[in-house]
Amino acid sequence: MKEKMLVTQALDERDLLVKKINSKIDKLKLVDTKKRNEEKTYGERLEVEEFKKEALSAYQQITDLIDRYQRLDAAIVASNAVTYIDTENGAYSVAGAIALRNRLKGDGIYMEQGSFEESLIEQFEEQYKQAVASAASRNSIIERQAEDMRMSILGRDNKTKDDKPLEVVDAYIKENTTEVIDPLGAEKKIQELKERNDALINELNTKIKVSNATTMIEF
Repeated sequence: MKEKMLVTQALDERDLLVKKINSKIDKLKLVDTKKRNEEKTYGERLEVEEFKKEALSAYQQITDLIDRYQRLDAAIVASNAVTYIDTENGAYSVAGAIALRNRLKGDGIYMEQGSFEESLIEQFEEQYKQAVASAASRNSIIERQAEDMRMSILGRDNKTKDDKPLEVVDAYIKENTTEVIDPLGAEKKIQELKERNDALINELNTKIKVSNATTMIEF
């Protein structure tokens, strides 16, 4: 007879089965030894027939649990493929939504390499910071050079009052100042990208949870 349950219940049971199966495997004893002149096995201290019975029973329990896990997992996967959720980015199957969420978080099959948006943000931030720092450093040098030029033109006693010779200093600064070329508006764009990614991840998490809590599976 087939069972029915919510996807959330199936997910919880699947997680529990993983722990239970591994625990039973760790404790499993399928092979032992026995001296010919003794009645009981060396390790488990059981008579041969009793040891065989327990070994077969333990093995069967594990295979039954694995079978249940497989049927649960297949039902969850099948449901996720045909159940759809609506998001601000459009409609996704639950399977697609899970894959997208995991990729955005760097948890997908390619791990961090699959989180393209995060890599884009990091690259954007690094280049912008480097450009701003580089421009500031170069402009600081230009300012010091310009000040030396002013002092040379005016003289240390500041007796020269004519501003015309100083025009060459202003021209030097204008021509040699380093500018940050930022066609996309880095600071604003980076913030937009972060907010959009965070909002999408949160929305996907919420919609997936709601779907799992309201969708029934049969296996």
